[in-house]
Amino acid sequence: QVQLVESGGGLVQAGGSLRLSCAASGSYAMGWFRQAPGKEREFVAAISWSGGITDYADSVKGRFTISRDNAKRTMYLQMNSLEPEDTAVYYCAARRGVATRREYEYDYWGQGTQVTVSS
Repeated sequence: QVQLVESGGGLVQAGGSLRLSCAASGSYAMGWFRQAPGKEREFVAAISWSGGITDYADSVKGRFTISRDNAKRTMYLQMNSLEPEDTAVYYCAARRGVATRREYEYDYWGQGTQVTVSS
């Protein structure tokens, strides 16, 4: 069983930055998803096992950067220029195979970390 543990969430003012981390064991493609109150969970970013392939939702492209350090077994999401619309619970996810935007293709999920952006 793969365990995913997110950290780094918190409260930040609009325009600020946060870095989320997700610790995971094993060789997996990974992704970040988020769920705002009253909304469905949505794709944010994904990264291949090697880190050579990344993908971003249009809403975060140019502001967020996904990366990973396999030696530390950790994936990151650097979030810059945060907006109130980025407020959500952020989840990391892992799957064997290629990175994907499709939520249902991920096998393992973290418990989520809250990100709140104040205006």
